[in-house]
Amino acid sequence: MANYNGPVCRICRREGVKLFLKGTRCMTDKCAIERRSYPPGQHGQGRSRVTDYSAQLREKQKLRRMYGLQERQFRGIFKRAERQGGVTGENLLRLLEQRLDNVVYRIGFALSRRQARQLVNHGHILLNGKKADIPSLTTSVGDVITVKPKSHELLAIKSALEVTEGRGASNWIEVDPGAFRGTINALPTKDDIGAPVNEQVIVELYSR
Repeated sequence: MANYNGPVCRICRREGVKLFLKGTRCMTDKCAIERRSYPPGQHGQGRSRVTDYSAQLREKQKLRRMYGLQERQFRGIFKRAERQGGVTGENLLRLLEQRLDNVVYRIGFALSRRQARQLVNHGHILLNGKKADIPSLTTSVGDVITVKPKSHELLAIKSALEVTEGRGASNWIEVDPGAFRGTINALPTKDDIGAPVNEQVIVELYSR
């Protein structure tokens, strides 16, 4: 998580939903949300007044933290979404999903987006046969994402593939685990996000 070194489970509790920041733990009864569904802190179980602004802010923070982005990065992607034609909220979700680190996570090379970002940063990932070490790269339909041959034996990658092979890949990505390869066959949609996010209130927040 960008600029955050504390327990990531506290983030999910703060947002009130599973953001799948801790890999397989999020899928078990050890998940913090399953054990303590209220926000962390001394007043976590108290009532707080919800305003339109606070609801919009929480939704934005939820999505930003889900992808592990700093505010500056998230706002930059939002501005790109605004410049594109169509519905800004849907554009935002699509651009987030098209990030290289997210695609590496969706393919199953990593158990979390944080781990996927590390794989990219350390040069273990190839994009169309060429080294790609920038997590924020925007992928496109037809792109092929693979693991560098020398990295095929990395325990982190092999373990992630074993776990994620059972859950199935995203509809917009074709995965060949044996070849350590994923191919983007379509643009992602809101249904591919896998978390309850109301993108329209985020648009309203930035339009204030």
